[in-house]
Amino acid sequence: MPNSEDIQLIADDPWLAPYQPDIAQRMAYFEQRLQTIRSTAGSLYDFADGHHYFGFNYDKKLKGWWYREWAPAADALSLIGEFNGWHAEHHPMTQDEHGVWGVFMSDDTEFPLVPGGLVKVKVQNGLIDRDRLPAYSFRAVQDPQSYDFSAQVLGVSKYKWKDKKFQLSLGFAPVIYECHVGMAQEKEGIGTYREFADEVLPRIARLGYNCIQVMAIQEHPYYGSFGYHVSNFFAPSSRFGSADDLRYMVDQAHQMGIAVIMDAVYSHAVKNIAEGLNDFDGSDNQYFHKGGRGYHTGWDSKLFDYGRMEVLQFLLSNIRYWMEEFHLDGFRFDGVTSMLYHHHGEGVAFDHYDKYFKEGVDWDAICFLQLANELIHQIKPEALSIAEDMSGMPGMCRPVSEGGIGFDYRLGMGLPDYWIKLLKHTPDESWSVNAIWDVMANRRYKEKTIAYAESHDQALVGDKTLAFWLMDKDMYWHMQKADDHLVIDRGMALLKMIRLLTSSLGGEGYLNFIGNEFGHPEWVDFPREGNGWSYKYARRQWSLADHPDLKYQWLQGFDQAMIDLLKKNDILGAMQAKPLNMDEDNHVIIFERNHLIFFFNFHPDRSIADYKFHLPVAGQYQVVLSTDSSAFGGHDRIDDSMVYQSASYEHGDQLSIYTPCRSAIVLRLLP
Repeated sequence: MPNSEDIQLIADDPWLAPYQPDIAQRMAYFEQRLQTIRSTAGSLYDFADGHHYFGFNYDKKLKGWWYREWAPAADALSLIGEFNGWHAEHHPMTQDEHGVWGVFMSDDTEFPLVPGGLVKVKVQNGLIDRDRLPAYSFRAVQDPQSYDFSAQVLGVSKYKWKDKKFQLSLGFAPVIYECHVGMAQEKEGIGTYREFADEVLPRIARLGYNCIQVMAIQEHPYYGSFGYHVSNFFAPSSRFGSADDLRYMVDQAHQMGIAVIMDAVYSHAVKNIAEGLNDFDGSDNQYFHKGGRGYHTGWDSKLFDYGRMEVLQFLLSNIRYWMEEFHLDGFRFDGVTSMLYHHHGEGVAFDHYDKYFKEGVDWDAICFLQLANELIHQIKPEALSIAEDMSGMPGMCRPVSEGGIGFDYRLGMGLPDYWIKLLKHTPDESWSVNAIWDVMANRRYKEKTIAYAESHDQALVGDKTLAFWLMDKDMYWHMQKADDHLVIDRGMALLKMIRLLTSSLGGEGYLNFIGNEFGHPEWVDFPREGNGWSYKYARRQWSLADHPDLKYQWLQGFDQAMIDLLKKNDILGAMQAKPLNMDEDNHVIIFERNHLIFFFNFHPDRSIADYKFHLPVAGQYQVVLSTDSSAFGGHDRIDDSMVYQSASYEHGDQLSIYTPCRSAIVLRLLP
């Protein structure tokens, strides 16, 4: 077991020294599990090859299809489908000593298995007799009349990839566009992979985002779940098109220089028996924990047993499958906090290191996450893995070899929560700039954060986007450019400032949810009984941002300019920002990051003609971005062409500028 001085995570944070045995334990647990995998499969990569063995795989030598299923507690399995008239007696399966059932179907038999045909597997356990979808289903389709799901046999894809030139650099700083294919169109209906590729990706490229985070790709029975109740982990959602349509979408993104990561759900699964994995072999203890431990009361879903090798193989194979079959560049892991602890983080205040190491930690889940990150980076070293963890687990984004869990980034979940809390409970004249700085700049040493002011969580019905918190119903009546309105003016000013401050100060990556860049006025509400199964709010109204007479265009233009600034000046890839001035009285925040000066005046009415502050470097400065520019709906109170000359004083070099209220500028030192 390594000593404290041998664990880099502890060397970088001496406060972790009392937890050396716990950190060493998780390192040893990982190594033991990895050695077991290597001894049985040869390597982690080969172990994650379950999709080439289980499910339907065509044997070119024998000229026929193998179908295999792990169901150790079942008494009998039979393959049924259109090809054999749904008669179980035609294709009974046999079980081996490992609990794996299998059957081979030659092309020359009376009932040849035809690609495109619908299939299920009949599973019997005692008196239980159920028709199930194969666990490794590569496609699941829903009958429009009965709403019943069936698996569909897929042939080998003949898609010709064109993205060979695309490659992420190891220094890649992600500027992420979080999106949902189905709701990405303006029509009141479900968008497709190809519509997204042809109509939305060019827009994302023009805005300057270099990465998309795609939600709801893994098949899920209820559209309104936003994709978080997965039923078929290996099946791209058929609502949006075929598997080759998804390949086309990823291919098009790569050709535009945009990386593609998937919102992956490995923290839980839908409890549905008809479509999903729940009680597949009748034991109540196959893929999921038995009894209460296998059920998440808050999510009404099933919880994986990460201690079982077969479950590990299923989930790790899923990672390899998506990366290799669809050329994905990484994953955003949903619900990591729920995975890490037996209490799932519910009602727990993570206010002491004991909470991370001593109280209810699920070592099997941590080991799975470590293995998953090792595998991701074996397949593609420059791939991105992002953890949605609200607990702040130390080492989440540190290499496993240093005592960490291996993610590249964690979501800065406290940032949007803080902005919403401020907007709900505190008038902006009472905002504390020191408190804002502390929240935005507080992150663990050497652990990268994806900053965001709002994501899909804030856009869902029941909550509000920042634009709606700031402007509310007035957005419906006063977004004409010719309409001067105090509420809209304040809201747009603060919205631009919040987004600029969050993106430039809050992390090493940045995320925006689809449509929020122009202040989309509607919440997201998927079709459900409560809204008459309407698609009215499950779409994006791009026409608002494109209309030359509407203020949404100004917000979109600012977002585009902000993203351009972040990328051209490598703000996200730079060291953390250095504070230059925190002025509570005037509500001013000034900081430097990668040689740019960011100046924010949050005061509601105090503009200062001759505001002086100390500079890190003397010289001439010019404004490169202003939230108050008329091009972005501002009042042009800043002359962007003006050159500011620093002056030397007894205590250093200073700059004097005019700072209008509720505005922000970014200054660059001229060569």
